[in-house]
This record gives sequence, C-alpha cells and structure tokens, in this order.
Amino acid sequence: MVRVTIRTLLGPLASGRTYRRGVHLLLGAVILLPYVLLGVTFARMLTGPREYRGAALLLLAVTGAIAAVPAFMRGTRSLEIAAARALLGVDLPDPPAAPPARETRVRGALWFGVHLVAGGAVAAGLLVAVPMAFIFVAELFGVATEATEGLRIGQPWLSLLGVLLLVGMAYAVAGLGALAALMAPVLLGPSPAEEIAALAARAERLAERNRLARELHDSVGHALTVTTLQAAAAREVLDSDPEFARRALAAIEDAGRGAMADLDYVLGVLRDREDERRAPQPTLADLDRLVADARSAGVAVRLERGPLDAVPAAVSREGYRIVQEGLTNAARHAGRVPVTLRVAAANGTLDIDVANPLLAPKGQPYTRLGGHTAALLGTGRGLAGMRERVTLLGGRMTAGPEGGAGAWS
Repeated sequence: MVRVTIRTLLGPLASGRTYRRGVHLLLGAVILLPYVLLGVTFARMLTGPREYRGAALLLLAVTGAIAAVPAFMRGTRSLEIAAARALLGVDLPDPPAAPPARETRVRGALWFGVHLVAGGAVAAGLLVAVPMAFIFVAELFGVATEATEGLRIGQPWLSLLGVLLLVGMAYAVAGLGALAALMAPVLLGPSPAEEIAALAARAERLAERNRLARELHDSVGHALTVTTLQAAAAREVLDSDPEFARRALAAIEDAGRGAMADLDYVLGVLRDREDERRAPQPTLADLDRLVADARSAGVAVRLERGPLDAVPAAVSREGYRIVQEGLTNAARHAGRVPVTLRVAAANGTLDIDVANPLLAPKGQPYTRLGGHTAALLGTGRGLAGMRERVTLLGGRMTAGPEGGAGAWS
C-alpha cells in the first residue's frame, strides 16, 4: 500500500534541490543560445536567394563541424562533471588525467546534447508559463485586463490557471532534474577501462602505503625494542656495573640515530622527493652490524651465514628488514634467549631462518598452542609485515612453535 501525503506532494516545491537542479538545466539553455542563433541565421540564409544557397550550405557544414567539437572535448566533460556534482548533487569521480577513450567521449557528447535540449525545453517553458501565470493572477486585481480580452474563461479560473502553470512548471523542473541526476552517473561516470585504471592506481597507492608502514614498523620498532632492553639492563646494573651502563647508553644513542635515518628516508618518500644526501638503505651486507646491535641488547645471536654476494639489491634490502623484524620479535616476546639466525643464498633462493626457545609461563608447560605463544600470534604487525615482504618477493614464510612448542621458528 502506497501512502501519499501532503508533505510528499509539496516536497519538490519546497526543496532547494529542485531549484539547484533547475539552475543546472538553465545552464544548458545558456549554452544552447548561440546554437539557436546560428540556426536562425542559417535558416534565413537558406530561405534567401538561390544563388547564395551553395555558399550557405558549405558554411553550414564548416560551422556545424566546429560547433560539434565542444561536445567531445575533455574540458567540457570536466565542467559538466563539476556542475553535476555541485548542482545535481551527484557523486562523480574526477576525470582521469589520461586522454578519455572513444566510448567516454561519445557518452560525454551525448550528455552535453541532452543537457542543452533539456535546458532549452525548461527555458522555453519558463518564458511562456511564467509571464502567462503572472498575467492571469494580475488580472484578478484589475491589472493587465487587456491581455486577457477575448478569453472565455472568467475569474477566478484564470488566476487558478496561472497558479497551476507555476506549480506545473516547478514539478516539471523537479522531474527533469531528478532524471538528469539519474542519468549523470551513466553518461558522465567512468568507463569500465577507467574504473579498472582507477582501481589499479588505488591498489598501487595502498601497496606503497603498506610498504612505508612496514619500513616504519621494522626500523623504528627495532630501535625502540633495542632501546627498551638496553635501558632496562642499564637500570639493573647502574650501581654495580657503571661501565656496562655506559655501553648501554651508547647503544641506545646508536639505535636512535639509526631510527632517525630510517625515519628521514620514509618521510622523504612520503614527500616524493629525491635527496642525494640521504643514506642508502641497509642490506644483508649490514648483517653483522644488525647482529651486533641485537647482542648489545643482551640477545645471544648465533649467526650462520652463507655467501650473499649474488643476492639482488631489492631482495637484499627486504631480507635485511625480515631479519631485523625476526630479531626484534625474538627480543620483544621471548626475552633474552639465545637466537639462531641462518641466512644463505643458493640456486637463486634466499633462505632466512630465525629460531629461539620459548619461555613458558610459570606452571604452564607448552603442551598446546596457548599462553605466551598466543601473544606471539596476537594482533601485532611484525609477522604480517614479514609475510607481506616475502609474498612480494614471490617466496613463502612459516612461523610458529616447533619441537613440542618449546621453540619458535
């Protein structure tokens, strides 16, 4: 059952959206006006003397070709999209920077033509209906009575007819505006090829954002972990071993400087600028320094390394970050436990293995996945970031407890 209320019937008349859409339609009439003037001019030329008709037809063909150009221009479509968003209230994406396809140009030209025709119809209706309505209403007060002489309709019917003309014109504008808002996404919206290109660009931006997030997480997170462990160790032995405390403070300083350098690199990428003075990103060639930092934080790392000279630069950079995050996770979640790090490259494959024993909570042997291990598989981003790096390089990664849940690898 459909219920129509007074508010529903009068809604289009009181809505500002109706009149905004009416302005959009009248813009089409404004653009149509030069075309109408040209049409009238050529109509007079073609109905004139026959000796001028040949030249008039030639001039009409040239003028028609020139007049059709704006409908297919990229700038025209951009202006139509802006007008539709502002006046029709339609959510349309910005046109892509690449030249539009033929289908897009044709749809844009069709919208341009429809806009002009609909605007011309609304303008013509307003030019006829509004003056007549005011004349009919004014005649009720004895004004402009000569304009209605000869009409067999008396008052107050003339005044009612004038009001109905205004109301009908408002409903016509509301209907045409709603139809235009419905058709705008179809004719001005992106083509399937443009949608695919936009999705690809968005995926590329998201991939870049994820890459920068991984860089920040791995580099800054590693530095914060080292700093926290060194600070905790220095606090414990500050009175009994001042020399160790000084070494810990020096390690904290080095970790902070390294984190600042990594942060500067990521911020430079975000600003989309190239800086020749920016330090190069670490690779597996810097593995010894990374292991030394972990050892200075109290993590006993046993390094087993094979030849890495043949590893490509991109793989070497990602491999460094993977090792860095693996050592960070071991120090952060397992504590100061011995860590075995194996890095080797053979037959075009880079193998990285980070293993450490797990410390079970008191009274909770590792007979099942739970307890401390559950924290390792929690909501942190370390494992997810490593898995993303490995996936982007076309590799595979496993992470979890081994050996009866007494070790993590």
